[in-house]
Amino acid sequence: MKRIITALVQDRSGVLNRLTGLMQRRQFNIESISVGKTETEGISKMTFVVEIADAQKLEQLTKQLHKQIDVLKVSDITDKAIVARELALIKVVSNGHLINEMKGIIEPFRASIIDVSKDSLSIQVTGKPEKIEALIDLLRPYGIKEIARTGMTAFLRGQQPQVAELNSYSAIVK
Repeated sequence: MKRIITALVQDRSGVLNRLTGLMQRRQFNIESISVGKTETEGISKMTFVVEIADAQKLEQLTKQLHKQIDVLKVSDITDKAIVARELALIKVVSNGHLINEMKGIIEPFRASIIDVSKDSLSIQVTGKPEKIEALIDLLRPYGIKEIARTGMTAFLRGQQPQVAELNSYSAIVK
């Protein structure tokens, strides 16, 4: 099962290496990693997409990550209400007369052309990995020269009222 694990860590040299080394020693397959600074000085957030066999292995991984010296917090956010995005840059074989056709293909994906040369177009798209895969599949017949993907980054959505909380409010105006 694919899991999305986030870790708040001290922004220090070697932290990423130690965490990925731990996962490698325990034979977890990391599908993607994204790392970046947070709103707090000296703290970074790592988002791992990891293939994990079962709940016991998931618990083992989160406990092992918690034990690491520079790790402040570990969360499995897979089953929670999250906002998750990935960025992809896709370079496609093209010539001048295909640009309008490409615009028609990428427009529904809210992607944009970010570079044009005499033999290629570079396209930028953000969204869920499934959306990016769908666009790549549509562009493949044109000839993809290069793809660069960031990996998923995610966080929990803001507090949303639960259904029970909504029932206590009335929209009837007298």
